[in-house]
Amino acid sequence: MGTTQLESVPEPKYWHLKTMLSEALDQDFAVGEVLPNERELAARFGVARATLRQALEQLELEGRLQRRRGVGTTVAPPRVGVAVGSTGHSWPGESVDGWECVDAVEAVVPAAVRTLLATGSGFTAEQPVHTVRRTRVTQGQAVAAELLYVPAGSVPGLSAIDAPTGPARARAVLRELQRLTLDGQDRSVELGSARADDAKELDRLPGAPVLLVTTRYFTAEGTAAVSVATYRADTCRLTFGDSGVEITDTTRAAS
Repeated sequence: MGTTQLESVPEPKYWHLKTMLSEALDQDFAVGEVLPNERELAARFGVARATLRQALEQLELEGRLQRRRGVGTTVAPPRVGVAVGSTGHSWPGESVDGWECVDAVEAVVPAAVRTLLATGSGFTAEQPVHTVRRTRVTQGQAVAAELLYVPAGSVPGLSAIDAPTGPARARAVLRELQRLTLDGQDRSVELGSARADDAKELDRLPGAPVLLVTTRYFTAEGTAAVSVATYRADTCRLTFGDSGVEITDTTRAAS
């Protein structure tokens, strides 16, 4: 990858640089190879480091690059799609879906989630909420982290004696939730930035691009639970079909 000075171009400099870097990745680098540091790359292309970072962030978002703790920026392997959407409605944990229970605690609920939980139900801010944490694992790699918020009123039969803490507690919450009749669910997807906890769990840097998938589960009484799943943006693909939006989780195949 030789030295190239960017001249005046119609598109933003970082976008033109992204195209040039993408071509260099195809021609000069192998999968898993570590790129030169930002200072060297900026000098080679005659751009400010801020411009370079914008280009690298775009390539990371497109799944061409991976930034790894203690390693640096590496060339990403090709994507392999693994479907996580379902054609019908089901409660979390009802089938083998690749999610692993981590823990369940009573925790403070974010304001946005409180608003969703209150939709069409008798939920109040004072009501305890069980927060179930799960991870989505594909081919041994964590590709998503989920927080499932379940009001105590949705699972009145939950016993603290049977499963006081840890993954067992999380599974107990899910079992009680599955006793309810699910009337429907809705889902929204937006681009976001990885929080520190999720970044650590997903082996990403804080602030890395992620896809936030929010799902509300409804019964006849209203919203029974809300899930907020954080997917690695570089390993997630969205496809649109006749039945609506299908969420496809992807992981990386080893070279």
